[in-house]
Amino acid sequence: MDLVQINQGINLGIEKVLGIRIIAIGPDFICGEMPVDERTRQPFGILHGGASIVLAETLGSWASYMIASDDPEARVAGIEVSGSHVRSVSSGVVTAVARPVRLGRSVHFWRIDIHDQENNLCCSAKLTVKVGGSKD
Repeated sequence: MDLVQINQGINLGIEKVLGIRIIAIGPDFICGEMPVDERTRQPFGILHGGASIVLAETLGSWASYMIASDDPEARVAGIEVSGSHVRSVSSGVVTAVARPVRLGRSVHFWRIDIHDQENNLCCSAKLTVKVGGSKD
């Protein structure tokens, strides 16, 4: 899969609403970005933690899907996600990089770090993804 195909795939649901885009894919990472604007800020004017978690789960889930996509029956689903929000962001764009911690046959573990435009860490998330066939 290439960036165009992936971005067409995420241009449907909440990712479209939040403006999430995949911007780079490498052998051991996937990178995406999301604007910090009226769609992603909470009432106090800073990036909503839930939006950060959606960005993290989007990247990790797509990364797992790309690994499993050789199997036409492949299905992936996030089964646990958590994040520590360490710095507030009120505008601009945040960039996230997902890297694998462990890639098993049926479970993948990802760490996703989200940075602001000055490369300050804003959120560090962990995602567990269940990988299986259509009947799992």
